[in-house]
Parts: sequence; structure tokens; C-alpha cells
Amino acid sequence: MRSVSSWGRLSANQHEAAVLNDPAKVSSIVCERRKLGIAHGMGRSYGDVCLNPEGMLWVTTGLDHFIAFDEQTGRLICEAGVLLRDIQRLVIPRGWILPVTPGTQLVTMGGAIANDVHGKNHHALGSFGDHVQRIRLIRTDGESFDCGPLLRPDWFAATVGGLGLTGVIAEAEIQLRRVPGPWLDTETVPYGNLQEFFQLADNSEADWQHTVSWIDCISGGGGRGLFMRANPIDVGQRSKPRGRKRMMPFVPPVSLVNRFSLRPFNLAYYNIKRWQTARNIVHYESFFYPLDNLLEWNRMYGPKGFFQYQSVVPREGGKDAVQAMLKEIARSGDGSFLSVLKTFGNRQPVGMLSFPKPGVTLALDFPNHGERTHTLFKTLDAIVREAGGRIYLAKDARMPRELFEAGYPRLNEFLKYRDPGISSGLSRRLMGS
Repeated sequence: MRSVSSWGRLSANQHEAAVLNDPAKVSSIVCERRKLGIAHGMGRSYGDVCLNPEGMLWVTTGLDHFIAFDEQTGRLICEAGVLLRDIQRLVIPRGWILPVTPGTQLVTMGGAIANDVHGKNHHALGSFGDHVQRIRLIRTDGESFDCGPLLRPDWFAATVGGLGLTGVIAEAEIQLRRVPGPWLDTETVPYGNLQEFFQLADNSEADWQHTVSWIDCISGGGGRGLFMRANPIDVGQRSKPRGRKRMMPFVPPVSLVNRFSLRPFNLAYYNIKRWQTARNIVHYESFFYPLDNLLEWNRMYGPKGFFQYQSVVPREGGKDAVQAMLKEIARSGDGSFLSVLKTFGNRQPVGMLSFPKPGVTLALDFPNHGERTHTLFKTLDAIVREAGGRIYLAKDARMPRELFEAGYPRLNEFLKYRDPGISSGLSRRLMGS
């Protein structure tokens, strides 16, 4: 048994672990059924979707081999434990890129599929699952089969965004996207309120592939922030800037993100950045994964860990819902240095439990202050529920079951495809098993 926590560091529960590193032996290991298990990659999910307290973890990071890459078509086949970082470093010099990536590249292919991750370009290219062509799935009863958009599409829809609950993803095939190189043409535009944010988002969709914004979560319902947009660009040969990686070296006795640090940081960040706004050529790693250069940054929230609260609400009424959430967050005095606001495109999700849907999504980190934090979340939950929204399962550690059921209307359809030998902390909390 070993102690394992997720990225939010809210708990450190005991798990039994079996490392998967030989594709030929995956089926025999997951079929042992000594305990209910769940596939576990890098553990970068924030809550309990990747945990299985007192149960089995099938650690997939040993399944880290590339199987095939066609440089002419951009089709890549790899094992489930391959990191998105390693895919990018292999294919970008050859003129291809992952079409969708989340805010960190330190996640596995299997984890990206299981959580149907999204990036800053949902309006243009959808979520990760939109580009997956085939998944090799291994069930705990010994059955093994491939599924995809045209091959067992029902199993594909259950597995993409299926939280690892339909079986163990052993390998996958994905269609990459052509790219002229590793550089992006970027622009940052300050905005003073939510109305301006939505205007910028709408006006940017046609001409900018990537859009996202930082929002000052403690400025009240006004919603000032910085809107960032980017397109791939060909600048020829250029040296990658030497960004030095830093590490949060210890866990402080209290959270460094608190009522005393938030307001001056957000004020300074907004004012400094709004005077620096300009068009810049930026390396893709700096734009897509800004936090990957600060190793172990999750330690800054102290020994009690932190929650991330990410919701999506429909565009109709979205401005009012976001404004209401920001007012409650400002009133609480809690919040995040890195609060993200962005819009999702008008496309339906790939998976039965996929998070993205047409609307606007707000994501913030909150230090764990116990009952005070949960009281705030209950208020935010009520706003999300009233707006017809939902919470991102990859980030969740405490959502009430009724909000989960209301937010994911295809749940009963999904349950038909669950593997009875697989369980997680999240599934027991929200699905009863």
C-alpha cells in the first residue's frame, strides 16, 4: 500500500498499486480483480477522479511507447501512458501538433481521453475527443476491443470523458493538425467588464484560433481582465527562449494564496499587464502551459490543499451567472491568482460525460478553508444549477450528487457501459459505486 494524492493535495489516501509497463500483460493484471481498480496516470486531476482510496491503482505511466507516426497524414498511435509533452516534442519539429491540449502538458494520452480535456481553442477545434480516431479498451472481464467514432461509436462516446470507468485505455490513435512551427502570434487586450469580454470573445472567434482570458476574481461583479488570443505563425528558424524552471521548494504552514495576498497581486498583475499589451511572438509552451515552469506549484496552498471550481453555463444567461459568481467570490474574500474565463464553441460534446458544451466557463482555485470554503461552493452551486450549467469532473472533489445528475443528462445512458471491476473515489461519491 502507498499514500497517493491528486494535484489538489486535499487528501493522501492509501492505495495498492500495480504498474502497467508491458502491453501484453495489461489484461492479466486488470483481470486479477483482487480489488476494484482505476487507471492512474500522472495524477494531475485536482479531485478524486484519479483516486481509489483503499483500492487498486493501475499505474499507466509505464505504457509510454510510440507505436506508429505517419508524417504524411499526421496520424499518431501510442500507448496510453505517453505524455502530451513528449508527443508535442516529437511531432512539432515535423510539422504537426496536438489539435487540443489542456493547461498542462504533463498528462497522459489516456488521461486526456478519459477526461476529454479542452484547451483554448474549443470554438475552433472542440475538445480532445473530437480528434481521437481509435481507442484500445481492456475490460476487467478479459474482453479487449477497439472503439472509435465509426467503430462501436456507443462505446467510444462512453469512454471519451468516461473518467476511466468503462475499462483501461491501453493505446489510442489520434489525428494531429498541421502547424508551421512552435511559434504563436499573440495579442493581449485589457477589458473593463464582462460585456467587453463577451464582445472580444465573439469578435475573435473567426480570426483567432486560441482565446482565453485572465479575470480579476476579487474586483466584484465588474469583471475586469486581460483577453489573450493567438494564432500559429511561421517565423522560420528561431531559438526557443531559455525559460528557467523553478520549484516551490516546500509546503508553507499556511496558504500563500489568501485575503492579504490576493488583492495586491491581482491589482498589480492587471495594471502591469495592461500597459504591456502588444502583439508578440511566443513559443507554444509559454502560451499553452505557463504553470509547467513552476514545478510543484500546488504546494503554495499549504498543508490543507486546494480546490478548483470550474463550471460551464449556457451562453444565454451566462453573463448574469458569471457576474453573480464573481460577486459571491469577491464577497467571500477567497479566490485565485489565476482565474480563467473563456467561451466554448457551439458544438455538442463527444462523450456522454464530457464537460465542454456551448457556453462560458469560469475556473478558479480556492485554498481549503474547510466549512467556509464549502459554504461558498454551495452558493456557487446554486448559481450554476439555476443557469443550467455543470461542474468539470476532472477538477471536482466535492460536488453534490444532485448537481452532478442535473448537469450530466446522459448519465443513465453512460452507466450501461461501466465496467463493474472499476471504481474511483469520484464514482463512489457521485454514482454510488
